[in-house]
Amino acid sequence: MPEISRFFGIIIRMFYDDHNPPHFHAEYQGNSALFDFQGNILKGDLCSKTATKLVREWTDLHIGELVADWDAAKQDAEIQKIQPLP
Repeated sequence: MPEISRFFGIIIRMFYDDHNPPHFHAEYQGNSALFDFQGNILKGDLCSKTATKLVREWTDLHIGELVADWDAAKQDAEIQKIQPLP
């Protein structure tokens, strides 16, 4: 599963040919969650309010790039890295 971003100990990944709805995987200190592109948790828990807030902030900043990566993954094309939070 390609890593598309990493910031403050949070790792963001996206699978090729993953199931709908469009989403990404976030990991933090051994915990994981699936987020949709609106920042909602679909499954799992990062077990940190701060980490969850940071992922949601990052999602808001990069929704267009997330959609582009999801579309690329669905076509088995290269997924691009996305800038981390500063």
